[in-house]
Amino acid sequence: MLLRERARRSADFIEPCLPSPAKRPPVGPEWIHEIKHDGFRIMARRDAAGVRLISRNGNDLTRRFPLVATAVAALPARSCLIDGEAIATDKTGLAVFDLIRGYRAIASAVLCAFDLLELDGKNLRRNPIESRKSALRKLLRRAQSGIVFNQHYRTDGETIFRTACRLGCEGIVSKRLGSPYRSGRSKYWVKV
Repeated sequence: MLLRERARRSADFIEPCLPSPAKRPPVGPEWIHEIKHDGFRIMARRDAAGVRLISRNGNDLTRRFPLVATAVAALPARSCLIDGEAIATDKTGLAVFDLIRGYRAIASAVLCAFDLLELDGKNLRRNPIESRKSALRKLLRRAQSGIVFNQHYRTDGETIFRTACRLGCEGIVSKRLGSPYRSGRSKYWVKV
C-alpha cells in the first residue's frame, strides 16, 4: 500500500466507542440493552471512494467480508459510517468467533449494525443514541442479507443478560439514553 493511501485511509478512520466492563447491567429506564455478539468490530464506511470495512485497530477487512461489503454498497445513501460487529453463525444461529477468525474471506459473515455515525455527509455522533439508532433502523429497512439491525431492548438489563447467557451469547452491552458517540472507552456504554 502506498504511503499516501495509508494516510488518506487513516484520516477518515474513527476510533470506535468501547464499552466499560461491569459486573452487573445498569438499572433504570434510562438504559437500552443489546446482545453482545462474538465477532470482529467493524466500522463500515461508504463514500465516493467506495466501501471499506475497517477493524477496531484500523485494518482494512473489506475483502474478508464480501457479503457485508455488497450490502453496505447497496444502502440507499450517498455516504454512511456504521458501527457494528461482523459475525458468522453456527446452525443454531449463535455467533461463534472460531467460525470467523483466521485470514480467509468469510462469504457468510454478516454485519450486526448497532450505531450510525454519519449519513449523507452529516456527522451524527453528537446526536443521542436513540436518534442514531432510529436513523440506522430506517437506513437498513430494505437492506440486503449481509447487514442486519442489532435489536435493542428497553426492559430490565438483568433479564436481558440472563436471557443472553441462556442462549449462549457473549453477554450484553447497555447504552445510556441521550448519550453521544465518543471514541475510546465510555461510561455511557457498559458491557457485562
